[in-house]
Amino acid sequence: MKLYITYGTVDYLAKLEKSHTGETLLLMANQDTGVLFHESNGETIFKEPKTYEVLDSTGNIKNGSFAVLNNIPVSDEGRPLFEKRFSERARMIENEPGFSAIRVLRPKSSDTYIILTLWESEKHFKDWQNSKAYEHAHKKRGSEEGIDRKSIFPRPSYVTTYSIVKNDE
Repeated sequence: MKLYITYGTVDYLAKLEKSHTGETLLLMANQDTGVLFHESNGETIFKEPKTYEVLDSTGNIKNGSFAVLNNIPVSDEGRPLFEKRFSERARMIENEPGFSAIRVLRPKSSDTYIILTLWESEKHFKDWQNSKAYEHAHKKRGSEEGIDRKSIFPRPSYVTTYSIVKNDE
């Protein structure tokens, strides 16, 4: 399974979405840009996508209304360690109220992995961040056992968020 991502104006991406109703697409936006996600076992409909291999997935991306993308640059040497860490994740997020989907994405042409989580709302995501399950999932962060202490990250990670585009936008 692959997840393809393209960015652009909401108007352009909405037209693209409407012309490919048989595909698994999710149109979202933030204050800066629109984003269209395309999940497929085949080729993408995008001309110049960012392409990711889905390493782990739960849920249906179409059910998400609020997306959180943890963009994490990883060195070539660090890829096996990083992927092992996510293959052993606690899987507690799936039981959180408002959780819709997760995708652990390996980049095909860059060094930046994406941990994509989809939620029913921003409030559900914030509730997850304040939960015991979140605390448990991130308990090694900043410790000697934590992957964040390893020198496999060439640059700091960053988070981007998007909300579902309503039909009237």
